Amino acid sequence: MERHEIAIIGTGPAGLEAAITAKVRNKSVLLLGGKNLSTKIEKAHMIKNYLGLPEISGETMQNSFRTHLEKMEIEITEDRVNTVYAMGDYFAIQGHSGMYEASAVILACGMSAARHFPGELENLGRGVSYCATCDASLYKGKSAVVIGYSKKEEAEAEFLTEIADKVYYLPMYQEEAAVNDKIEVRAGEKPLAIEKKDQKVQLITESGFMEADGIFILRDNVAPSQLVPGLTIAQNQVTVDRGMKTNIPGLFACGDITGAPYQYIKAAGEGNVAALSAVKYLADIK
Repeated sequence: MERHEIAIIGTGPAGLEAAITAKVRNKSVLLLGGKNLSTKIEKAHMIKNYLGLPEISGETMQNSFRTHLEKMEIEITEDRVNTVYAMGDYFAIQGHSGMYEASAVILACGMSAARHFPGELENLGRGVSYCATCDASLYKGKSAVVIGYSKKEEAEAEFLTEIADKVYYLPMYQEEAAVNDKIEVRAGEKPLAIEKKDQKVQLITESGFMEADGIFILRDNVAPSQLVPGLTIAQNQVTVDRGMKTNIPGLFACGDITGAPYQYIKAAGEGNVAALSAVKYLADIK
């Protein structure tokens, strides 16, 4: 497996600036995230405090970011990261589409505002999972509930039908779910809690409960506390120093994931600092 020098998780302003700075410093870069970049910026009507770009629309800023990446020949590997493991002298990154390795990692995946369901964390790995494609093989001939927070999660639910006997899908968005007829869609069902019952897990909802062998919760962002085992967190934000260093050597964080202010220019600035710190870290360990 190819081992990159710096892996960057997130394609908002922090992640993109980190990738550009690392590339300028001649480092091999793995940029993981969505190719549509930041939906937060895309929906912004007008941005007035980004230096050198007065009164720029979010859409125009996104296009400028894409042009910059293209000129730097930086490609985005479209994947959603589930877990980052510190392996000593490198990091193993588990994505929904595969595994990756890097000598240093920069977290720039934004703020996770999602609240956990009661019983979710207690049963993580015991019937609860955040990645259907990663753990689908465990549910051959079994039943599964998929809670999807965006339409792109429908693909993971359909993938499960190739292995599991029964798949229930709870869309947590307004659009109508468009999935194959092997899936039982429970639109409007509101999850409340998760309980373990013998070898099964139960999803408690407003209208009752659903029992299955596994429950998959597919959110856009994994909480920092679940993303990297052993990472120091305070109030759901990653704790960093002025060099964007975390408590784990070789792991850095920048942007909204480190806390307020939630400003695009602040995120980009932190991305620059995180990349420079990662470059120095690589030089030091050599």
